[in-house]
Order: sequence, then structure tokens, then C-alpha cells
Amino acid sequence: MSFQSLGRRARRSARRTGTSCASLAAAGLLTACATAPLEQAGSLRSYENLKASDGVATRSLLNLNKDDVLAARTIKIIPTEFSAAAAQVPFTAVQRRLVTNAVDRSLCAGLSHRFEIVQSSQPADLTIQAVITHVAPTDKAAVGLSKGASIAKTIFLPGVPVPVPRIPIGLGSLSLEAEARSHDGEQKAAMVWGRGASALFGSARMSEEGDAYTLAAAFGEDFSKMLVTGKTPFGGSPTLPPIESLGPLFGGAHKYPACEAFGRFPGLVGVLGDQLALPPEWTDKGAPARDETRTGL
Repeated sequence: MSFQSLGRRARRSARRTGTSCASLAAAGLLTACATAPLEQAGSLRSYENLKASDGVATRSLLNLNKDDVLAARTIKIIPTEFSAAAAQVPFTAVQRRLVTNAVDRSLCAGLSHRFEIVQSSQPADLTIQAVITHVAPTDKAAVGLSKGASIAKTIFLPGVPVPVPRIPIGLGSLSLEAEARSHDGEQKAAMVWGRGASALFGSARMSEEGDAYTLAAAFGEDFSKMLVTGKTPFGGSPTLPPIESLGPLFGGAHKYPACEAFGRFPGLVGVLGDQLALPPEWTDKGAPARDETRTGL
């Protein structure tokens, strides 16, 4: 059986059973995954009613007041922060801003599918804030070697459909917690989330924050999907994004002006940068200039 067939079997099995990345690795179907702990930074109003809801590669704890969330119409997003512990990772200020902004921009785009996004200074039915609780940097030298192997395969084995997995060294990971609060501060939804990069699925960038940057957007997609649908974002059938969301994803203007605070998606430039393993700061302009992002609670 080919390596590619094993990969397809792993993905089908994971979708059917909801197994985690760790269990796939134990079964020998996944080359390697980084692990991400479900850390608690104390930013949530409560952790009491959280229940496990895991995806293929994601571990999470969820709490959701479905009726109140689906009744909400307006949302504002408070910029994401690093917890005091997560801020000890030796990222530069630029790298931290890219990661936190990737969370916020992804949240804003995803939530726009059903909610009206308002400025952070305006009243809203729900207020969202996420906190990065854990981050493991990417080994950019290992990413460079992986990209070199991929290029060599393209040159010496053109046309041969054999995937080149990433070298399973120095894989990054990211954990966050976030909640949606009502105007009186009551928790209406919460998520504690963790995911590590995979050596088999996805791409990588030659920068310490490369995996964290990619995973930040994945978290934004998962949390926003939970609020838009009123149910866990894991385990269901894949759905296509609304047609109106394609413009922003390719670098166009956001549906709501409030999302412009988090900048535009890199679009095709970002896709190219991802394929070439370029550092995020080479392709992502980030948020417009504003006060320095806080890095502690």
C-alpha cells in the first residue's frame, strides 16, 4: 500500500470516528503531530460547564448556551492577548502581533456569516475575546529542510504523485481559551482549544511563529463556527463558505467596516507565501497601526 493511500485512509477514519491526532499517530497512520495542552489562563468567567468535544487534530472543551447565542444579532471583538505564561515564548513583538491578529481577523470573517460586527467601543449583544495560553515555536531550519526535500522531489520525480511529508522535528502548537459574554458579562459560550502542527497534513513556514500563525486562523474558524451554528464545530460534514465571504478571503474588503481593524487577508500573495514556506511577515501586512498589543493578562 502506498504512503498516499495510508494518508487517505487516515483522513477517512478520522472523520468517521472523531479520533484525535494522537490516536492516529499511535495507529501508525499519521507520521507525527505536535501536542498542545489545554491550558487555563483564568480569563473565562467560569470553567465549570466545559465538556470535551474533539476534532480530528484538535482537542477542545466547550460550553454553549445555544438559544441565547442564536438569538444574538451583534458582536464586538476585543483584541486577542497572550497570557503571561504564553508571552514567555521568545517571539518578537511583530511575531506576536501577527499571531494575535490572525485570530481576530479569522474570528471577524467567520462571525460575519451570521452576525453584524460592530466597533469595540459600541454596545453589542455579545462580546468576544480570546487569550493565547500556550505556544510552541516552529523549528524554521527543519521547515527549510522539508521544503528542500519537496523541491527535490519535484525536480527528480516530476509527475509522480508521492507526497513529501514534513520532517517531524520542531512542530509548533497553539492553545487558546475564548468566550462570548452578554452585555451584562454573563458567559454565553466558551472554548478551550489546542492543536499541534502535523507532519503529514498542511504546510509550514520558515519562521518561529509559522505554525502558530496558521493555527491561530484555524482557531478563529472553529470558534466562529460554533457561534454561527449553535453547535460544536467538530464532527459534522464540511460546508462551503458563503459566496460573499470569498472576496475578503482573497484580500478584498471585509463585509463589516469593524473588521478592517484587523487588516485584510493576504489573498493570493498569502497562498503563494504558504506554498513557498515564506515567513508570515513577508506576506501579511497585519492590522493597521494602533497602540501596542498587550501581552499579559
